[in-house]
Amino acid sequence: MNRTRVKICGITREQDLLAAVDGGADALGFVFYPKSPRYLTTEAFAGLGPRIPPYVSSVALFVNATVEEVREVVAAAPVALLQFHGDETAEQCAQIAAAVKRPFVRAYRVKPDTTHNELLECELAYRAASPWFSSLLLDAYVDAYGGAGKVFDWSLIPKELAPRVVLSGGLSVQNATEAVASVRPYAVDISSGVEQAKGIKDARKIAAFIAAVRAADAIIESEHDHERQQPDPRN
Repeated sequence: MNRTRVKICGITREQDLLAAVDGGADALGFVFYPKSPRYLTTEAFAGLGPRIPPYVSSVALFVNATVEEVREVVAAAPVALLQFHGDETAEQCAQIAAAVKRPFVRAYRVKPDTTHNELLECELAYRAASPWFSSLLLDAYVDAYGGAGKVFDWSLIPKELAPRVVLSGGLSVQNATEAVASVRPYAVDISSGVEQAKGIKDARKIAAFIAAVRAADAIIESEHDHERQQPDPRN
């Protein structure tokens, strides 16, 4: 069965970390951007690190951080993946990732006039720049760093790119099934959509969101089963 990976971002408390894990999250996001309401200090991250179970990925989010700042976080607790949300160039992302020996995801803020070619060329440029590049994370364009909880036009994502991207931006319990069933991304990333207040998660919303993603997976699998049952016109 097709299974869309789920990342719960903006974890700041142990109880929220455990709620995400219990809900079935594949990855947990920790924000190391001081201006974010979900900012986590390196010391706090070190305290949460031992609570991250095996086979659940820890993702560290940065905005225009230095190599030294990233290295400090990676040394504090397990980090499986870096996530860059600032003005970093492909070369800067590659340099930092190589320095700490971690793969990275690059956030791309999608504008209303973003074209298919722009997204495909961006992914190609990052893949050419670094063997540590993992994926693009697609979010809505806003005049600020980090996510803003806004939905963008999913039809702007090229069909051939969709299975490789992380879909973010305004996702919620209400639209998760539609988003996954229509875009069919590799993974989804949510933060404010599963909160009761900024930086404070809601365990019930987390569970409901992941259930909505799994409902989309079931729809996709049903479509695949139907396609497999169709007779081959060549026979």
